[in-house]
Amino acid sequence: MKPNPGLNELDELCIQTIRFLSLDGVQKAKSGHPGMPMGMAPAAYTLWMKYLKYNPANPKWLGRDRFVLSAGHGSMLLYSLLYLTGYDMTLEDLKNFRQWGSKTPGHPEFGHTAGVEATTGPLGQGISNAVGMAIAQKYLAAYFHKEELNIFDYNIFVIAGDGDLQEGVSSEACSLAGHLGLNKLITIYDDNHISIDGNTSLSFSEDRAKRFEAYNWYVQIVGGDGNDMISFEKALKNALAEKNRPCIINLRTHIGYGSPNFQDTHKAHGAPLGEDEVKLIKKNFGWDPEKTFVVPDEALKHMQKMKAKGAEIEKQWNEKYQKYSKQFPELAKLINNPYPEITGLPTFGPDPMATRQASGKTLDAIMPNLPLVLGGSADLTPSNNTRYKDVTDFQKDNPTGRYIRYGVREHGMAAIMNGIAASEILRPYGGTFFCFADYMRPAIRMAAMSGYRTIFVFTHDSIGLGEDGPTHQPIEHTASLRVIPNLLIIRPADANETAYAWKMTLEYKAGPVALLLTRQSIPVLDRTKYPPASSIAKGAYVLVKPDKPDVIIIGSGSELEIALKGAEKLAAENIKVQVVNMASWELFEKQDKAYRDSVLPPSIKARVAIEAGVQMGWEKYIGDKGIFLGISGFGVSAPYKVCYEKFGLTADAVFAAAKKSIATAK
Repeated sequence: MKPNPGLNELDELCIQTIRFLSLDGVQKAKSGHPGMPMGMAPAAYTLWMKYLKYNPANPKWLGRDRFVLSAGHGSMLLYSLLYLTGYDMTLEDLKNFRQWGSKTPGHPEFGHTAGVEATTGPLGQGISNAVGMAIAQKYLAAYFHKEELNIFDYNIFVIAGDGDLQEGVSSEACSLAGHLGLNKLITIYDDNHISIDGNTSLSFSEDRAKRFEAYNWYVQIVGGDGNDMISFEKALKNALAEKNRPCIINLRTHIGYGSPNFQDTHKAHGAPLGEDEVKLIKKNFGWDPEKTFVVPDEALKHMQKMKAKGAEIEKQWNEKYQKYSKQFPELAKLINNPYPEITGLPTFGPDPMATRQASGKTLDAIMPNLPLVLGGSADLTPSNNTRYKDVTDFQKDNPTGRYIRYGVREHGMAAIMNGIAASEILRPYGGTFFCFADYMRPAIRMAAMSGYRTIFVFTHDSIGLGEDGPTHQPIEHTASLRVIPNLLIIRPADANETAYAWKMTLEYKAGPVALLLTRQSIPVLDRTKYPPASSIAKGAYVLVKPDKPDVIIIGSGSELEIALKGAEKLAAENIKVQVVNMASWELFEKQDKAYRDSVLPPSIKARVAIEAGVQMGWEKYIGDKGIFLGISGFGVSAPYKVCYEKFGLTADAVFAAAKKSIATAK
């Protein structure tokens, strides 16, 4: 076969090896997306062999380039590259594609497979994560750069497809990337004209090049069939030389390249091509059609040269880092220990205060000492109180700024923060109104799945925001977040708990955290009467604990005040009430059974829970004899105190519900 431009016979053999490993993996699994790896194999091979900096023996090396397969459905392309270049991936792993317990799941998963930099699959997430990675690179390079010792001089490469560009989250993120001039971000757009429904002309006819030019990206178009590596390499070199803008290379490819019957059709997108078609393809390329998972020795030997090359690149970086550590030991220490213990928390009282306000004051106190925490907001900074005093904005001309103006882009903000968190050095937080968590949910889910240490700050957390009405009052949102595995949710009940919640959040290492904060002022608990605010570290704790209580009343967040007032009314009638503050279900469930039973004694069946939201999930804490006081429909536009009264979230309602629950339990 005559080599394509820029490719010799050995290159062609390696590229065909990538194609056929991808084809065979999908065919054996009887599931997957074979077409994209077939079309993108030449570009991916060229990138990985000539331009990408990595060391297969040390996938977490700090100086490496980041590669994000945003078109995660083409995961066999990435897995084949990882195997051939010498990562902790075997041929047997490729044969176990999409099988239980394998290193090769259907879409790449961060933390599961060495060499995977982001969890991708839901389209648009990967390229949006990459924007966050580029922000992280820009900040780290600016903050730690000293003289000639730039230890964070790496690039972020992305392969994205039509689906990535169609999903709205990528528009949000790429728009911001252009504004910020993230020149280390280089995207290769697999412009193959095909999606699952058919030709992209069915629904996608805008000029993508002009669109990205409008975003202030450097745009290059490489035509042909995806095999002209001379033109592609020229575009890559231009992109690497660009100093002011992110770059996108629109690379015309052909999905299912080489397939006699399915090239350039949607049938090559999301299903195996069939054994007969795979044999035809192999035969056309001069391979034995009866053999599968064939890896020619010369191809493997050539591609595994990247192990030695990567080791040498890292060695050179390590020498630079050693010099850096000697000259700037405190900065090097910070890199190695980016998550210090949080101290210097403010204390509040006695005047009532909104927890969003307490959050802002807490950030004022602690953030100046946390240079590796980046804040931000989706155009709601004055309402979220997320911008602390004296901070500067992260902008194109100020890469050491620690506050990111995300604009009205909630979904983009969440996905970008996940990319920042993937650095595993920086910790991002970003704020918006809680009702807009719906816009962010896919990225919140990805954070929880991947263990990204992303912090979601949600204010205006209930009907307590009042006059904005049902469109902005989050009724079902707390329950909807609680069902996401591995997401820690904290709803503090007063200002001092809010301060401690920030300490817990910033020291938490297991995954993302959502802080739910009030718009309205609520009382600051008198800690001479009640346990310290640090008690929320266990998720739930007892505020009022009589001997042999008749009923348990559980309050959450701003409704704890109502629970306490209801308990006072009951105490006036000699009814013994155990009052519990339930700030975090997730933390409470992590406590041992003895502690949980001390907070919610199983023998006490009479229980009342109050939360300004839907009941979903509360059944496990109140049982079949308990009563939940909440909201079953949407909110209403009115002053917040009127909302609470009309919806029956009052001390009198707690009083009546407790008596009814006691009667039912008897």
